[in-house]
Amino acid sequence: MAKTPARESIIKNGAFLIHSKGYNNTGLSDILKAAGVPKGSFYFYFKSKDEFGLAVLDYYWESVQGMTDAHCSDKNVPPLKRLARIMDVYHKLFESMGFNCGCPIGNLMQEMSDLNEGFREKVSDIYSRMKDFIAQLLAEAQEKGDLPPSIDIDSTAQFILNSWEGTIMHMKVTKSNEPFNLFKQMIFERILK
Repeated sequence: MAKTPARESIIKNGAFLIHSKGYNNTGLSDILKAAGVPKGSFYFYFKSKDEFGLAVLDYYWESVQGMTDAHCSDKNVPPLKRLARIMDVYHKLFESMGFNCGCPIGNLMQEMSDLNEGFREKVSDIYSRMKDFIAQLLAEAQEKGDLPPSIDIDSTAQFILNSWEGTIMHMKVTKSNEPFNLFKQMIFERILK
């Protein structure tokens, strides 16, 4: 469906609410009130809340792409520094939110993967793309001689992403920087040395 201001407002405001309250705890009335649109507008743009939720996942992915493009596209910066930079950017974002909310994609992975196959498939696809982004930076680093040839790029990228998502969850629990500091130390001072 074509992007319209009303549809985009529903997605953007709904994405914010879902990020802070969870998918199942966010009602359509909350979304429509935040978006400032009447109830009939929702069903004009979305057949169901689940269709809307999948559009929200696309919105989250577009946000991730925008952040990575903005902070990682400068090829003059070494690839491992670009990877560290994007982790720092996200860390500062989570810190600015008081370590509340966490990763919206990771949250939906936890909340919805066992409940809805469409969500599970969409999140799995996004997770694979996130892993591929990390793998691309690691492959660049390997080509430049910054990583040894013996490192398996795909496995290492998957491990970094899994560790990153766990770090985000742990920051939510501890409300502190400690999980992030440990993550950076282990990834950048041990694994990618």
